[in-house]
Amino acid sequence: MDTLEMMVKRISRTDVPLQVVYPAKGFNVELLWAEDPEAYRILRGSRDLEKARRRLYDYLNELEWKYRSGAKYVHPLVESIAIEAIRVFKNIISPKNEALSGYSALSYIWRLARGDLGVLGELDEGFLLEIYHLFKAINGRPEIYPAKYAKDLPIFDFSRIKGREAGIARSNYLDRLAERIWSYVERYPSGLDPEVIEKRRENKKRILEYFGGTEDDWRDYLWHFRHVIKRREDLEHLRKLAPGLTEEELRGIELALRFRIPFGITPYYLHLFDLEGPRVYDHQVRAQVIPPIHTVMVMAAHREDREYYFDFMGEHDTSPHDLITRRYPMVAIIKASDTCPQICVYCQRNWEIMEALDTGAIPSKRELDAAVDWFAEHPNITDVLITGGDPMILRDSMLEYLLNRLSSLDHISSIRIGSRIVVTVPFRITDEVAEMLGSYVEPGKRFITFVTHVESAYEVTPEMAEAIYKLKRQGIPVYNQQVYTFWTSRRFETVALRIALKKAGIDPYYTFYPKGKWEHKDYMIPVARILQERKEEARLLPGIFRTEEPVFNVPRLGKNHLRSWQDHELIMIRPDGRRVYLWHPWEKNIQLVDPYIYTDMISIKMYLEHLKELGEDPEDYKSIWYYY
Repeated sequence: MDTLEMMVKRISRTDVPLQVVYPAKGFNVELLWAEDPEAYRILRGSRDLEKARRRLYDYLNELEWKYRSGAKYVHPLVESIAIEAIRVFKNIISPKNEALSGYSALSYIWRLARGDLGVLGELDEGFLLEIYHLFKAINGRPEIYPAKYAKDLPIFDFSRIKGREAGIARSNYLDRLAERIWSYVERYPSGLDPEVIEKRRENKKRILEYFGGTEDDWRDYLWHFRHVIKRREDLEHLRKLAPGLTEEELRGIELALRFRIPFGITPYYLHLFDLEGPRVYDHQVRAQVIPPIHTVMVMAAHREDREYYFDFMGEHDTSPHDLITRRYPMVAIIKASDTCPQICVYCQRNWEIMEALDTGAIPSKRELDAAVDWFAEHPNITDVLITGGDPMILRDSMLEYLLNRLSSLDHISSIRIGSRIVVTVPFRITDEVAEMLGSYVEPGKRFITFVTHVESAYEVTPEMAEAIYKLKRQGIPVYNQQVYTFWTSRRFETVALRIALKKAGIDPYYTFYPKGKWEHKDYMIPVARILQERKEEARLLPGIFRTEEPVFNVPRLGKNHLRSWQDHELIMIRPDGRRVYLWHPWEKNIQLVDPYIYTDMISIKMYLEHLKELGEDPEDYKSIWYYY
């Protein structure tokens, strides 16, 4: 049997430094203890930490029994939250989890209860707010109901009204709830809206005049490739074309170009910006390509060891052959390109992508042949994901060559193309390339799927819809993988995206929690937020609009479904308020594979404060504390 010490040494841990702790000396500690006087009595009356631990654990067990026996009654929905919070509290006072995480939340609250107010200088208010909300939850008083968007809406008692009267009353209630929901969704315009289309028509005109292009040029993807803004000398183009960029945004780009950090924007994607003004509707569009200064400085500091430092998914350890990544029994990735027309700031593979449209990053035919030969030697693989970089930058002939070779393998029944081209340069999907891709669809034998990456409704345009239609007309379904970053996480923002996607012919596929890389700190959210979005916002859409699954990518192991408690556990609250999770591998219930420890990049308090800076009301997100 493994000892705890052996387990701690073996399990991977993310290199996440402590965030700046803002001393919580102004926090009213009496409010904390008022939520659970019994826990306070136990902690204060325990002379040593271990005695406090055992007595608190016994108290939590007794409290749980009161709920389960009916001795303590609350609404069943509130009880379920209380039971879950009790489990979390047991987790964070566990000696095993203290060893795994390297922190002891119990030691801080014990010292605080014993009168050591100096501990407040070691704690961020975010930590105390986590404990405060745990106390509220375990005692059946979570700050959840009603949600702000359902406030003051009457809930009808169907035991008192029946039949048509009940149906009309329910329908009237749903009308009022839907009106509230639409008031949120309409804050996020779509690129399909007439007024947005008109504004972008003017943007297109400005860009074409600047580069001396014509309408025919605009619909030529090679013209966009030739005019990608990606080098230091291109920065002046950006200044003139987008005068609404802030000095901080320009500084981030300037530093990226100086330190040779991958950067690029296509003319088409630039025309999605609100060129004249600050970030209002194009928050996410700018965030997709304009690197924050923090990102640039971390990447610059690790330029020499970038190959391993930034490889969050451990692709070096899951690559059995050049260009191949394999984490699952029946699927593998072939990287047909290590470059893209433009660079996503939070790119998973920023450790190997050097420049937008880097001709030296496109494999030779010999290298692709060797990779396909590897697939030929592994007949248990039935699904191939062609990705990169972006494989759609390949010439039609090279793309067809690769598809032809893969299609010659009888055991390959699924070929997926992972590409963001319909967002960055949708004109790349010509009638000819769509027909070529469709020619490899063989009903009953092989299907081709196109998987893209649209982040916001503002990116969905008529040009994108046209490209999607060309693919679907050839029998190629199109799916979307959204990365759920801070810039897409406002209330009902992803609901607006799902609606726009369906209008454009795209089905939601995955909602990814961002890769937990320190250079991407400004894009991160607490895990609790993606859980909250799925339950409280996505759930309000018709099922056909919310076909995706929220997932977390476990380094080296692969995707883990974000279903509370089934595949992860909250095991600790750090003194800076950030949560620590233990992620189970996909092999759970198949093999005894070690789990993975991950720390939220930002605490819930930090997240809510950041939202407030954007004009959001934290009251809209108040239930986030109770998602674990």
